[in-house]
Amino acid sequence: MRAEYDRLLELRQMIEEANEHYYVLNNPKLTDSEFDSLVRELLEIERKHPEWITPDSPSQRVGGTVAKEFPKVQHAEQLLSLDNAFNAGDLRDFDRRVRSIAPEAEYIVEYKIDGLTVALTYEDGILVRGATRGDGEYGEEITANVKTISAVPLRLKEKTPRLDVRGEGYMPKGSFAKLNEEREEEGLSTFANPRNAAAGSLRQLDSKVTASRKLGYFAYQMLTPEAHGVNTQFEVLEYLKSQGFVVNPEYRLFKTIDELITFCEEKAEERHNLPYETDGLVIKVNDLAQQRELGFTAKSPRWAIAYKFPAEQVETVVEDIIVRVGRTGVLTPTAVVRPVTVAGSTVSRATLHNLDNIRQKDIRIGDYVLLHKAGDVIPEIIQALTEKRTGDERLFQMPDLCPECQGLVVREEGEAAHRCTSITCPAQQREAVIHFVSRDAMNIEGLGPAVVQQLLESGLIKDAADLYYLEFDKLVQLERMGKKSAENLLNAIQQSKERGLAPLIFALGIRHVGEKAGKILAQAFGTMDRLQETTEEQLTGIPDIGPAMAKSLVKFFSQESTRHFIEKLRDARVKMIAQTSTRPPIFAGKSIVVTGALQKWERSEIENLIEEYGGKAASSVSKKTAFVVAGEKAGSKLAKARELGVPVLTEEEFSQLLD
Repeated sequence: MRAEYDRLLELRQMIEEANEHYYVLNNPKLTDSEFDSLVRELLEIERKHPEWITPDSPSQRVGGTVAKEFPKVQHAEQLLSLDNAFNAGDLRDFDRRVRSIAPEAEYIVEYKIDGLTVALTYEDGILVRGATRGDGEYGEEITANVKTISAVPLRLKEKTPRLDVRGEGYMPKGSFAKLNEEREEEGLSTFANPRNAAAGSLRQLDSKVTASRKLGYFAYQMLTPEAHGVNTQFEVLEYLKSQGFVVNPEYRLFKTIDELITFCEEKAEERHNLPYETDGLVIKVNDLAQQRELGFTAKSPRWAIAYKFPAEQVETVVEDIIVRVGRTGVLTPTAVVRPVTVAGSTVSRATLHNLDNIRQKDIRIGDYVLLHKAGDVIPEIIQALTEKRTGDERLFQMPDLCPECQGLVVREEGEAAHRCTSITCPAQQREAVIHFVSRDAMNIEGLGPAVVQQLLESGLIKDAADLYYLEFDKLVQLERMGKKSAENLLNAIQQSKERGLAPLIFALGIRHVGEKAGKILAQAFGTMDRLQETTEEQLTGIPDIGPAMAKSLVKFFSQESTRHFIEKLRDARVKMIAQTSTRPPIFAGKSIVVTGALQKWERSEIENLIEEYGGKAASSVSKKTAFVVAGEKAGSKLAKARELGVPVLTEEEFSQLLD
């Protein structure tokens, strides 16, 4: 028995060493058959002695866990997105902003891998959690799937108490081609590009499927690096390598922006020779102390930027131009093009934005055109190839009547858009309902575009307010709407009544009024009644509410159709008051930052408490910060607070303030 257990430990060490040589050192130690033989022997021993299986065993990479769902998890620190640069001018602007605060900054440049951000957490050197980025604050736990990626170490070289790592899960081009070939043979739909394939693979409920996809992982960031004696991004990458992670080998340091720009332009030409997809480079200030000094905006760090490679351009033919009507009545012309592959996916349509854009580019039906993906995402026609015209091409004319309802189409002075003027336009109603039920609005689960279309076509609803009057007996008569689905939908509609004023304002789809404005208006007015009675002068006196938004709000609430719509919501007992707090405003006017691992509260709970007591839960530390609440293993935010002399409170000290 002892000899067998010793052999198990030996096999684990041999397999992990082989993985390190293959993925990290790029110097294979064993042939594939030799490696497979070791894995089979390990699996056989663990089959006989399941009590010997541990979370860091290489056997855990083969998959086998079938998840019912992916639970949501909160990230230790928010995963922010990056601002983009598309040319040398954008990079120079970024450099000027950086050097205005950190004149001696140097930059480190890494490839921007086209995959899915994955956050890893290690405790006592063992991988305990893998999660998707999600919305940046909350992601989905996919630990079983992450363990199937051989480039992700299950055990670190050091038994560090806690290490949080950020990186990119991706599908190599070879794996992508093989996967699509297999799916074609099985009669299944193929993936559009490696990014979609990687995202789909990491969100498989059966981890065996993920294991079969042969994904890769590049680590590029760690939280609280100073706790590990790391002070630059270059040292971050070196430390991650020392712990068994794969980091992208193509990273370089630059002292001047001119050298960096030259490098970016060179790499744009070389990217197609890489074994993985990349759409650009990530440029970061190398020194972590300078990163802290530069800080963050609400959405992105000021010390980093993504340089996007110039989009691929392909030639195709405009076979037709059709018009789509949106929820605000805007008619958007769309080019139907001869299918063509660009930036990894097949494109058959491209937005033309408006008639002015079509005329400016002189795009005609039948034209040969150059097409690319703007930002490598949105198909867009760059120009018409007029030298290829035969004389059979046709000018496009915006229709005088709406293609959906035959309502009059007008173009208001000073606007580029053409709009349908009919308030009964079915296209506008459909898009308005889809917006009303969306997650950031009334958040009614089970009401996708197809169900909304069914409800409208069947006459069960005419607008979003009618959703609150749906009846079970009529709902179950819809095609593919079973009893359980109908019950779930009616429950979701009922729950949405409690969403409150801010989401409701956003759900109304008022021009120029987004989610943030909805929150500002709800806080300023408190009730729908007060908001309906407001004037442009009162509105423009509120921070962040400009003249265009104020005019749009007053016009919207002055319409008889709006008043009727809101009355239907009120009669259905939809909550139209702002979430109010009964707490004393002891933090009124104070900006408070929470950082580190908390014991008493979840991060969202303590931030909600701060707001309930009148304060603002901020994401970054500045001189205006009233104080910082620091849990265990607090990192850069704690260091910044001490540097600025901002008071730091423990959870217990914070609790005492609430007593």
